Amino acid sequence: MNYSTRCALADTLVPDWPAPANVRALQTLRSGGVSQPPWQSLNLGDHVGDDPAHVAANRGLLRQQLPGDPLWLQQVHGIVTVNAENSPIFSPADASFSRKPGLVCAVMTADCLPVLYCDQAGTVVAAAHAGWRGLLAGVLEQTIAQMSVPANEVLAWLGPAIGPRCFEVGDEVRAAFVARDAVAAHAFVPHGKAKWLADIYLLARQRLNQAGVFAISGGDACTVSEPQRYFSYRRDGVTGRMASLIWLVK
Repeated sequence: MNYSTRCALADTLVPDWPAPANVRALQTLRSGGVSQPPWQSLNLGDHVGDDPAHVAANRGLLRQQLPGDPLWLQQVHGIVTVNAENSPIFSPADASFSRKPGLVCAVMTADCLPVLYCDQAGTVVAAAHAGWRGLLAGVLEQTIAQMSVPANEVLAWLGPAIGPRCFEVGDEVRAAFVARDAVAAHAFVPHGKAKWLADIYLLARQRLNQAGVFAISGGDACTVSEPQRYFSYRRDGVTGRMASLIWLVK
C-alpha cells in the first residue's frame, strides 16, 4: 500500500517563538499518520510496539517537511548531549545540537518535556528531552553548555508535556528537586497523602533562568488532557510518540 496517498503531510505545528529567520522548527501532533490503535495515527516511535512499516511510513510523511533525516536518539533519561554533525543515529543521548544547516535535531516525547533551543544570531540549534529525571540531573543546562554561546543569547521553546494539573508525583520526587534548589518547592502543590502535582514547565523555567536563559516561550499545553492532539504515556500506557525538531537553513 502506498501510505503517502492516504496522508499527504504529517500534522505539525510551528512553534510560536522569536527565533531568527534561518531557524526552522516543527512539533508533530498525533494525527496525520497511518498507525492503527492504540498508536493512531502519526506515531514516530519505533520502540513502542507499533508495526515497523507504519512507523517507517509516518517518518516518511514527516520527512517531506524536513531538509534531511532527523538524528533520532536512543533516549535514556540522562544528560548526554551529542553533536548532530558527527553522531550516529540512535546514539544513547537525550539532546543534540547542530551548527550545520540542514541537520535536523529531534527528540521524541509522550508526556516528557521537549525543549528546543537556538541563539539570537541563528548560529546553533539544539533539542533536549527532559523527563523529570533528566530535568533534575541537568539535561537542560548541559545542552546550553554544549551550544557554546552566551546563555543570555539563548532562546528556548517548551513543547507539549504533561500539564501541572495531571503530573502527580510522590514525596521522593519533590524532595529531590527541593534538595537541588529550594525554589523548586513553588512548582509542587499538595495532592493527597504523600502526593504532589508537579509543574514541569515551571521547573524547567526555573532551571533555565538559573542557567542564564530568560527568553522562554511555550509551555502551555497538556499532553494528558488533550487526547485528540497529543500522545500521552501516563494517560494511555501503550501509545505513540511525537517529535520536536529543529534545524538551521542557509
